Amino acid sequence: MGIGTSIFLIAVGAIFTFAMDATVGGVDLDVVGWILMAAGALGLVMTALVWGRRREVVTTTAEPVEYHRVEERRDVVPPR
Repeated sequence: MGIGTSIFLIAVGAIFTFAMDATVGGVDLDVVGWILMAAGALGLVMTALVWGRRREVVTTTAEPVEYHRVEERRDVVPPR
């Protein structure tokens, strides 16, 4: 889940919990809102953990690269 999806779930959950005063048969919209906000917050934390680990610096102790001199010959006549 990305950051955008997490924020969207938090916003929709807040709307269900705090802004709506509707009733649906057998469904408590306040509980649905709290569940959506919790899922969005969990997704935001998980996304931050995954992206935080990607930014760690990895160092290697590789041998230096050897450089070779390349010479170009220009005295060769191209084919006709």
